[in-house]
Amino acid sequence: MLAVAYLVTLALTLASAKPISMALHERRDAVPAGFALTKVVTGSETLNLRLNLVQNNLAGLEAALNAAADPASESYGQWLSSEEVAAFARPSEETATAVAQWLSDNGVSSTSASPAGDWISISVSAEKANALLSADFSVFTHIESGQESIRTMEYSIPASLQSHIKVVTPTVSFNGPRRAAPKFIKSESKVQAAEVPTRATVAASCSSTITPTCLQNMYSIPLTPATNKNSVIGVAGFDDQFANQADLTQFLKAQRTDVSSATNFSLTSVDGGTNSQTRSQAGVEADLDIQYTVGLATGVPVTFVSVGETTKDGADEGFLDIITALIAESAPPQVLTTSYGFNTEASLSKALTFAMCDSYMQLTARGVSILFASGDGGVAATPGESCSGKAFLPTFPTCPFVTLVGATTGGATETGAALSAGGFSNYFPQQTWQASAVSSYITSIGTQYKGLYNTTGRGYPDVSASGENVWIVQGGSTGLVDGTSCSSPIFASVIGLLNSELLNAGKPVLGYLNPWLYANPQAFNDIKSGTNPGCGTQGFSAKAGWDPVTGLGSPNYPAMRTAAGLS
Repeated sequence: MLAVAYLVTLALTLASAKPISMALHERRDAVPAGFALTKVVTGSETLNLRLNLVQNNLAGLEAALNAAADPASESYGQWLSSEEVAAFARPSEETATAVAQWLSDNGVSSTSASPAGDWISISVSAEKANALLSADFSVFTHIESGQESIRTMEYSIPASLQSHIKVVTPTVSFNGPRRAAPKFIKSESKVQAAEVPTRATVAASCSSTITPTCLQNMYSIPLTPATNKNSVIGVAGFDDQFANQADLTQFLKAQRTDVSSATNFSLTSVDGGTNSQTRSQAGVEADLDIQYTVGLATGVPVTFVSVGETTKDGADEGFLDIITALIAESAPPQVLTTSYGFNTEASLSKALTFAMCDSYMQLTARGVSILFASGDGGVAATPGESCSGKAFLPTFPTCPFVTLVGATTGGATETGAALSAGGFSNYFPQQTWQASAVSSYITSIGTQYKGLYNTTGRGYPDVSASGENVWIVQGGSTGLVDGTSCSSPIFASVIGLLNSELLNAGKPVLGYLNPWLYANPQAFNDIKSGTNPGCGTQGFSAKAGWDPVTGLGSPNYPAMRTAAGLS
């Protein structure tokens, strides 16, 4: 009788229990172009997923950041401590408890994946992931590269958690390999050390070959070494691209005879990242970025932030890992330059892109200037993208908390480089600090390209710098490279030098750059010619003021120095 009574009670309990109501969280209607569904997973594969939880006061963090970044604010330059950022960014107790209970009820444990705990990690079998998220994880192949990824076309979460979970990744983001590094054109005889331009010959020589001396003359960058060792530039490295010290030494001997050829850089490791000094493994991208930071920001310490291949952030492929790692540092580098990216803004889902952008905001709030190369495909973002007769393709990333750097060409007489990726985001709206400049440009072109770009989107690039015929040493050989990959470290060097002067003057570093940049258009060399073709069009045209080819223009160090309150 007792057994029968127990069974009756259990049956009544189960009958009265309400099933969990699931709500669709993200979905793709079709497999993205360039990918193919190649096989189903067996169910035993382990998936490492990350969940971004709703922060308790993200609006407060953004308000504090904007106050610190606005030159007209009484709080200008008052960057936040790691504790202050975490206080804004950590999930509420309600959010943390609700998500933890859901996972626990399903036999899943989690670990924190960010300093504030707003990102958490779980490891589950594909079978468990399918059940947990009402998903159908399968293997998709990037056709051109053959790269395989386990993704799903949609996933759901409990309806009760929609106000607590922003995104689960990797799920519906279909990114191929990161965009390719710039091409190195070996040219041993083109530029030898004896032919390095002097200040007297810079105008003629720099039209065909860009060197540190060219940039020092073009942008009035000081040769005097920076003395404040607390101003640090971080150079992001991915894809086992290694920065070679012997190549740097050879570069300095050829191009910076006034600097010790023994000048080196440090290493910061993320995800087990290393930096092999086997010269045959030297990477074009890594060598370029190091040579035009160490070799241009005279005396400013540089750290190579190497992201290993065993990334933990899924579809982000290390882009999120590097940010969370630097947020966790007690004293992150005040400038971070990245010459890598995905092919287009749409490579990652909108929800994931927004969640990543929130992490960028946390790092900028620490007083870090985050710079990205805008890309080398003009209005197509990346070379090789198919978009003729279609809308222009925004680049990655277009997050407003990063500064996008476009490219110029032509040496002392700069024009916008045809490769310079620029346009308007489909994800992020036009920002208040750029509204006047961007609206003026859109008005000036009237109905040109109507329907091919988002007239209310965040405009980019923000600034530009030389990006063609840049001289480097790679694997012991000399040659030239093109791309915004050159432009970002060059601009980062300028910011690093200004930060050193600011610290010496007892002032805060520049930090989140964009509001300051747009408030001081007079601090840049306005580039008024050039176009950025793509998608079967001539692309946008450079004009007076901001434009989506060169942004506000290239650096004018004395004018930037004045704008920063240094003279």
